Amino acid sequence: MDTGRLRVPSGAMDWLVAVAVAALLVGTGLAGPAPDGGAGLLGYALLAAGGLALVARRRAPLVTLAVTGLCAVGYQAAGFDVLSVAYLVAVYCAVRAGHHLVTVIGSVSLILVLHLSALAFHDGPAREALAQARGTLEAAWLIAAFAAGEALRQAERRAEEAERSREEAAQRRADEERLHIARELHDSLTHQISIIKIQSEVAVHVARRRGEEVSEALLAIQEAGREATRELRATLEALRDDDTAPPRGIDHIAELVERAGRGGLEVTLTVEGQRGDLPAAVGRTAYRIVQEALTNVVRHASASTATVRVEHRPGALVIQVDDDGKANPDTPPEPGLGLLGMRERITALGGRLRAEPRAERGFTVQAELPVERA
Repeated sequence: MDTGRLRVPSGAMDWLVAVAVAALLVGTGLAGPAPDGGAGLLGYALLAAGGLALVARRRAPLVTLAVTGLCAVGYQAAGFDVLSVAYLVAVYCAVRAGHHLVTVIGSVSLILVLHLSALAFHDGPAREALAQARGTLEAAWLIAAFAAGEALRQAERRAEEAERSREEAAQRRADEERLHIARELHDSLTHQISIIKIQSEVAVHVARRRGEEVSEALLAIQEAGREATRELRATLEALRDDDTAPPRGIDHIAELVERAGRGGLEVTLTVEGQRGDLPAAVGRTAYRIVQEALTNVVRHASASTATVRVEHRPGALVIQVDDDGKANPDTPPEPGLGLLGMRERITALGGRLRAEPRAERGFTVQAELPVERA
C-alpha cells in the first residue's frame, strides 16, 4: 500500500550510512590534524575503510565489527585521535542481530588495545591521563551503543510476537466460526434432508413392490435427496477440516481414482515423466483438480469410463482428466462453480486450464501448473 512517503531501498540506505560515516571521519576534521608523511595517508585510508565497511552491517554484522575495530586500532596507531564512530555503529548492529557475547568480548578487547596504543604512541606526562580519558569515553559510548541495539532488538521481537498473537487469534476466531456454521447446518438441515431422502426411497420401494409405475417426480425427489445428502456431507467435512489434518496432495490422487471406481465408474490412472521437487501448493492444486473433475464426471457426465493422466514435465506438472460422457462440441455444458474454483486455483499459481468437450465425445480437463514459479 502506498503511504505517500518516499521509501529508500535497504541496500541504498546501507551505502548512504556508510558513505556518511566515512565522510564524517575523513572530510570534516573530526579526526583532528593529520600526521605528516605516509602515516597520515594510511590513517585517512583506514578512517575511510572503517566507515565504508558499514555497508555490510546488516548482512555480516560480526565481520563489520571486526573490520571497524581493526581500522580503529590502525588509525589511532597512525596518530589520529578520533572516537571510533564506525565501530560504535557496528556494535549497535551486532547487538541488534543478537550477537551479545562476541560483541562484549570484542569491545573489551578493543578498549584494552586502544588504551595500550594511547600509552605507546603519546609522549609526555599527560599520556596516562589521555589514555584513561579515552578509555572511559569509549567505554561509555560502547555501552550506549550496546544498550540501543539491545533495546531495538527487544522491541522488534515484541512486535513480532504481537503480530503472531494477532494472527493466531484471528485463526482461532475463523476456526470457531467455521465449526459454529457446521453445527448449525448439521442441526438444522441434516435431519430434514434425511427424512426427505428416506421417505422418498420408501415410497419408490413400496410402489415397485406393488407393481405400480413410479412417477418421474418421485424419482426426481429421491435423486435430489441423495444429492443433497452428499453435498451436505461434503460441506460439513470441508467446514470441519483444519490445519491439523494431513494435507492432500499428488500422492493421494490414486485414492480419488479408487474411490471413483467403487462408485461404478471405470477409471484408469497414468503417471508419466520423472517426478522432481514439487511445491506443496502445486500438489494440493493437482489433487483438487482431479477431485473436482472426477466428481463432475460421476454427477453430470453419464460416463462409463474416465482416464486420469499425470505428466511430470521440466518445470511443469500437467493434469488431464478425460471421460466418454454425453458432452459434445455442439452442446457444451454450462460452466459451474466447480469449474470456476478450479480456474481460480490454477490462475493463482500462474498456470493454464483447458476445459471443453472432446471432438469425438465426452469432456476433457487439462491443467498445466508451473513448478518453478510456484
